[in-house]
Amino acid sequence: MEVKLKRRLDKHKNQIDQIYIMEEKKHSKLGELAATAICGNDISSSVLYVSALAIAFAGQYAWITLLIVSFVLFLFRKIYAEVVGALPMNGGAYNALLNTTSKSVASIAATLTILSYMATAVISANEAMHYLHHLIPSLPIIISTIVLLSIFAILAIGGISESSKVAIFIFGFHLISLLFLTLFIGYYLITHGIGTYFENQHFQLSDGGIGRAIFLGFAVSMLGVSGFESSANFVEEQKEGVFPKTLKNMWVIVSIINPLMAIFALSLFLVPTLQSDSFQNTLLVEMSDLVGGHWLAGLIAVDAVLVLSGAVLTSFVGVTGLLERMTLDRILPNYFLKKNSRGSSYRIIIIFLLLSISVLLITNGNVKLLAGVYTISFLSVMALFGIGNILLKVKRAKLPRPAKATWIAVILAIAAVVIALIGNISIEPKDGLPSNFTVFLEYFIPSIVLIFIMLNRTTLLKIVLSIIRYVFDPLEEIVGKFHSKIRSVIDDINKQEFVYFTKGDNISVINKAMLYVKDNEHTKRVKIVMVVNDKVKMPKDLPYEIDFIDRVYPEIKMDFEVIEGNFGPKLVKDLSEKWKIPINFMFIGSPSDKFPFRVEQLGGVRVIM
Repeated sequence: MEVKLKRRLDKHKNQIDQIYIMEEKKHSKLGELAATAICGNDISSSVLYVSALAIAFAGQYAWITLLIVSFVLFLFRKIYAEVVGALPMNGGAYNALLNTTSKSVASIAATLTILSYMATAVISANEAMHYLHHLIPSLPIIISTIVLLSIFAILAIGGISESSKVAIFIFGFHLISLLFLTLFIGYYLITHGIGTYFENQHFQLSDGGIGRAIFLGFAVSMLGVSGFESSANFVEEQKEGVFPKTLKNMWVIVSIINPLMAIFALSLFLVPTLQSDSFQNTLLVEMSDLVGGHWLAGLIAVDAVLVLSGAVLTSFVGVTGLLERMTLDRILPNYFLKKNSRGSSYRIIIIFLLLSISVLLITNGNVKLLAGVYTISFLSVMALFGIGNILLKVKRAKLPRPAKATWIAVILAIAAVVIALIGNISIEPKDGLPSNFTVFLEYFIPSIVLIFIMLNRTTLLKIVLSIIRYVFDPLEEIVGKFHSKIRSVIDDINKQEFVYFTKGDNISVINKAMLYVKDNEHTKRVKIVMVVNDKVKMPKDLPYEIDFIDRVYPEIKMDFEVIEGNFGPKLVKDLSEKWKIPINFMFIGSPSDKFPFRVEQLGGVRVIM
């Protein structure tokens, strides 16, 4: 017996251990490489466009603006580390402001972050398919963009552990591809010289001189750090101590790759060539083609497809962490908290996928329209995070934190982001497109209105209830009066009493009489009358039968009257006057041929059977 019991206990223990192991696997947290890869794909993909953007506005000084961006990002490392170290929860700027201000203020940061992720997902997916289109010209761009978004949505639904494996592969392939490109460019410059770089130093800038060039170049170069904020939005999925390492890794990557590629570009092509539209989206491919030929250009194009796709994954992971936190804070319905067996909030991912696809279709694939949404949202989130740091210092000074940013660093960082924001808003749009700020407002206003409706839904429901009462309470009073009046009319109609003269009929005949009254007359009262005399006697069971019929028809009150006399016109008339019941409301059964009177002599008594 003891042996069997021991075996059962061992069996249950093994089952419990298996369940525990499965749960640990399901909720295993991300290490440094996985966490860096997820957000690093977004920030490192900026090398595909940010150098060209910086050169377009700052010319030969583009590498300087990119180094300034590196310095600003260095300041933000401590700012993010302090806030997230003190409040290690998903949500980024939303979480920082939620714990230092109010839900309303925090919701503004959340809305901006969601818009930034939405624009990043759509732009990155679309640009990835444009690169793939160069390799496969027959590829339908919009359809393939939808397919790419769907693939990464499915990957995100599969769980963050599975997503991180794909992110690591993409991240590694991207860094190796850039290393190859760097080696080829280095060899090319050694063999061909750097005369082009020195020639570019004499390039005449447009009106405004060096100052304006560096100002605008810095403004657009700040877009190259998009993705830096993502790590804070899924910090709860990272192992302890990993978050500050992801910030350091991203800063190193941006500080080396982006300025270096700008210097390489200025060493390979003249500024007017670099500022042409054909180079803006495919700069690295053009550089690869020059220094390594078509195979290297093809490699960089494949890398562009992959790393831009990785930025899509970053958007799904980041927005999931943010919306989960907002749902837990009851800003969004609990509907979004439903998880699948792998622990992913699949409803959030599906909603975000549908939103991204709808935006892609609305813009008809012209994702340049989203540039304003992406630019202003991202930079605003960075500024708000800095403000959150200040509020944390002032309002939550005693809250323990592993790192602290100095006041001068926070103020400088916020000022730099505000300058970049002003610069991007001031840039005149091309191709007749609306301004960045106009497009941003078209998306921001409906989004923030929706969020504020959710925030104040109980108040709004109370207002709706008050409006309903205001509108319908007077109607209720009117309806009540009509109801009372109609009920009164019905009662007046139903209180009219009817008379049935029985000859001592059996119960079935009386029942037929009551059925007639019920089906044909509006009344609640019937008087059953038996006229007796020396010749006509009342059957002894009649009262009991009438009492039974009364119980069968509870909606009709029956009174039984026994009258002495002779049934005829005079008696009918006397009873009508006495009871105030019209003669035509008096019924009889069909009289026999021995009845001494004709029916018309009774004054209107109705024959009903």
